[in-house]
Amino acid sequence: MAAGDTGAAAGGAGKDDEPEPPRELDAAGERTTPDHHAPVSPGASEEKEGASGAAEAGQDDAPEPEEGGDTTEDDVDEEDEEAEGDGEEEEGDEDEDEDEEDAPMDLPFAPAEEESLEETTAVDPSYTISLIRQLIRKGSSLEKEFSDKHRVNSDDGDSMQPDNTDPSEKSDKQGLPEERSVSPKDQLVECGCILQDLAASTPQAELMINNLVIEVLLDNLHTAKSSRMKGICLGIMGNLVCHESLVAAISSKKGLIATVVEQLFLNDVKCLSEAFRLFAAILRSSASVSWAQALLPDEILSRILLIVGKTDNCTLLEKIIDFLSTVIDNRDVIAMLIQPLLKLGLVDRVIGLLTNEIERSPDEKLDRSGSLDLILHFMEELSAIHCVSKAMSSNDRLIKVLVNMIKWPDKVEVASYCASVVIVMSNILTDGKHLVPKISHDLPFLEGLLEVLPEVPDDDQARYALWSILSLILAQVQGTELNSSSLDQFASLFSGKFGLIKDDLESQVIDEEKLTPEDALLKEWTSRCLMAISFFMERWIKVKSSTGDSINNAQEVLSYCQKALH
Repeated sequence: MAAGDTGAAAGGAGKDDEPEPPRELDAAGERTTPDHHAPVSPGASEEKEGASGAAEAGQDDAPEPEEGGDTTEDDVDEEDEEAEGDGEEEEGDEDEDEDEEDAPMDLPFAPAEEESLEETTAVDPSYTISLIRQLIRKGSSLEKEFSDKHRVNSDDGDSMQPDNTDPSEKSDKQGLPEERSVSPKDQLVECGCILQDLAASTPQAELMINNLVIEVLLDNLHTAKSSRMKGICLGIMGNLVCHESLVAAISSKKGLIATVVEQLFLNDVKCLSEAFRLFAAILRSSASVSWAQALLPDEILSRILLIVGKTDNCTLLEKIIDFLSTVIDNRDVIAMLIQPLLKLGLVDRVIGLLTNEIERSPDEKLDRSGSLDLILHFMEELSAIHCVSKAMSSNDRLIKVLVNMIKWPDKVEVASYCASVVIVMSNILTDGKHLVPKISHDLPFLEGLLEVLPEVPDDDQARYALWSILSLILAQVQGTELNSSSLDQFASLFSGKFGLIKDDLESQVIDEEKLTPEDALLKEWTSRCLMAISFFMERWIKVKSSTGDSINNAQEVLSYCQKALH
């Protein structure tokens, strides 16, 4: 299978005479996560973190740059980062630097989903244009270009010409926030937030593109000292690129792609979150290849992986995993980026994410209940790529973590993770057959696998993966010489846990007349398991001369297996 083949799997591609679950069994890329392609408001991520509109994420959560690493000229200085990271600005500071832009304490909330399109399209175009005007840096060449453009429009009788009315006088009419009581700096940020909301509407986005908004945003990314303002500019772009009809025009702007890539070297959580949301949206568009090419340099990919390994912020973690999932889902992009990412340590970084999440305290896990799920689902996607699963199979640290998760005694605690864990293990074992002998005699692991069966009855992919693992392990054990002690242990295990196997088989009867390829594989795996269990029980009964409950149980298991096989 070629590198970059992203067909998903429940156990890997079939090899030789070993029946394997086809990689497309993961519903061909279907997701259980929300659609992140839709434009979002600037308050959306704050709501997820429990913040109110303008509260900044702590800078301690942002990844530290590598020693000697490059940063952009526009990086926020240390004093600004600390102030923004705390999200607390003292009001009424008369000595504050005029060029510094503080985050406002109140930002506009996103309109309700069913109302947002209707409300944003009803906004007077002149109001939107006036908001763009306010983001233009005084004395910049854009100021004259913008004025010239609208002077020409005025001469031509263009109805789009903005009037000179103070936008605050229109706020009631437009249904937008009142602006009279905020400072000029806060008003600048608030204008950006309103534009981000408006950019979710296609007519408003088209209007903004036609009125130099990309040029204005680029200028702000180059010159703004506030990381808050940079984040808002990236958020506006992130919403604009969600409109496929505008992607070509946006991507063709000179210097745009390079400027956005530079923002990955900022050390601000919200800027990075918006940058990765923007990249995820654009990689789902027709311009994906040109943007992916800009990510190819090792310094860029290394920076991305550094952020993967260092971030402790839930929102940033969500955005960067969504970005990486988008890379995987795009066949052209994954073919371009997967080998460089593997070379630079993608697998180690993701394993680090998993182990760090598992090792958190119970209170931390409660606060981050969705993070482990997110990481494991992403590992499912990765392990479905042949070259990645091969790299995973050679990582002893990962195998140990996954085995220990299966052996977790309290299955209720990890029930929601069991499906992902067995799918990842199945994919890894498909490309790492050398691992099977190492785990085949781990009885607590085998017992843990059997205990997962009741947790995945309605998840076909996880159930197929689980039976594929069991068939590999039991076939391996059947082919080795067992001493009396080992035989006793296996017989005791299957006598005690066989009810789980029986319940699963009887609740998921295969229709022989409508046998799918997947069902045929499953039938082969279950048959292998039943033959192996019969082999253990038959041998154990022969070497035992005593009678009693244990022998009776073993005979019942043997009888059930033999009937099921005929």
